[in-house]
Amino acid sequence: MPLQNAAELLSPVPPGRAAPRPAQPPPLPGGSPSLLRDPLLPPPLFLFFFKFYFLNFFFTPPPPFFSSAPSPRPVCMHCLSPKMVCETKIVAEDHESIPGSKKDTIIVSSSQMWPSLAGSPSSPPASPQLPKRGPPADNVYIREFHPSEQEVVRRIFYEGIMERIPNTAFRGLKQQPLTQLLYGLLAVICFVVTKSFLLTCCLPIFLMGMRYYFSRKVILHYLDCALHTDMSDIEQYYMKPPGSCFWVAVLDGNVVGIVAARGNEEDNTVELRRMSVDSNYRGKGIAKALGRKVLEFAVLNNYSSVVLGTTAVKMAAHKLYESLGFKHVGVVEHYALPGMTRSLLERMFFQLRYHRYRLQLREE
Repeated sequence: MPLQNAAELLSPVPPGRAAPRPAQPPPLPGGSPSLLRDPLLPPPLFLFFFKFYFLNFFFTPPPPFFSSAPSPRPVCMHCLSPKMVCETKIVAEDHESIPGSKKDTIIVSSSQMWPSLAGSPSSPPASPQLPKRGPPADNVYIREFHPSEQEVVRRIFYEGIMERIPNTAFRGLKQQPLTQLLYGLLAVICFVVTKSFLLTCCLPIFLMGMRYYFSRKVILHYLDCALHTDMSDIEQYYMKPPGSCFWVAVLDGNVVGIVAARGNEEDNTVELRRMSVDSNYRGKGIAKALGRKVLEFAVLNNYSSVVLGTTAVKMAAHKLYESLGFKHVGVVEHYALPGMTRSLLERMFFQLRYHRYRLQLREE
């Protein structure tokens, strides 16, 4: 038998098939064979570091005294890009749990918690939002009245009194419970007599119209009396007599407010009168500056107290007097202005409350 045929008979592989490659040993965990055969890092030492410094650090279960619920993996904020780090605010609501904390809300921005990353544009810190305020009262100059300002002063006084017509007619009704009851009875009587919902609904409109008519009539008569007495010649009535004075408030070269003081030697008091501020310049502390000027005048002239009376319906006027230190000492119901006829219709549709205030400067 030829030698080639003998070799085929002795071979375990059938003829026509390729001989299988020798089996390679499976790769060991921890890296490629080239790394394992690195003479600088032997395989046992590499596996030791891999197990104890990598697997044990990231895959060690939490200790039994923590909650068994899986906790999210902590994220390092320095490793994220600036776009992924959103602007956040931390608000500490439970202030009592923080020792030494104030009762105010603590707001911390992320720009204060973490420094800006290298290469990322840092946004400027946001300025605190302060409440908007009008120009301070220091910009208002209070000086004595000059005769050339007579017409401007009369205009400011006239506009201030005219504003009381709708206030007295409509807002003043809130302070008259008996009048409200009377108007309600009239509405019931109207419905019983006429059996008409339309007339009953029109009755309140008629009553408000009558209140406006009588308020306008009475206040215009009072305004006419004032413009023909002390406000007709301010120099003669307030500037020349001792113990009296008239001031104007000047803002940006314009007269924007007025106030007067008239002394009474009998009881050693001074009366604050004719205070009014132009409607375009209110809310800037002008009225308070005028009131303080009268108080300074009273102290310099050794008056024992400052008194005033007002029929103002708005609560802002009463709060102003209280902020200056005045105390409410009484109220006169159904106060009669000069020129009132006190007729039945007038008393039915026009009512005034006269409030008295007093500020004691020193004891007698």
